Amino acid sequence: MTKVLFVCLGNICRSPTADGIFRELVKREKLDQKITVDSAGTGDWHIGKAPDSRTVAAAKKRGYDLSVLRARQVSMADFDEFDYVLAMDNANLRDLQRLKPAHFTGHLGLFLEFGSDKNHREVPDPYYGGNDGFELVLDLVEEAAEGLLAHIRQRLY
Repeated sequence: MTKVLFVCLGNICRSPTADGIFRELVKREKLDQKITVDSAGTGDWHIGKAPDSRTVAAAKKRGYDLSVLRARQVSMADFDEFDYVLAMDNANLRDLQRLKPAHFTGHLGLFLEFGSDKNHREVPDPYYGGNDGFELVLDLVEEAAEGLLAHIRQRLY
């Protein structure tokens, strides 16, 4: 079983979007018995809360249901549980690098490393912006999710 964790700051916009999109892609490709998906935030402000309503609405327009997801904070135990710990931006990555135990042998990096959009290395936080920001997040995440799945498939087969 390959386990993937997406991480952003509050776990209410970017990482739940990545969670929902990648989970749906894995299910559509009939790989849900081989790949599990989760998301978390580096901060603790939104623990137990649903994703931001704008995130849920934007995702729903594209056929993704994020309503069942609830925010949680990343923990050291996640490094024992997950093979891929993927940060949405450099600040999240730095926080994760400080938390990472020495024995972690999985992949810790930026999620968009798996995408082909050279204009974006980080998934921008749409929280304080308008609806266009949520659409951009969806575009970036959908594209990188395809790249991540292709990468994992190469390792599975």
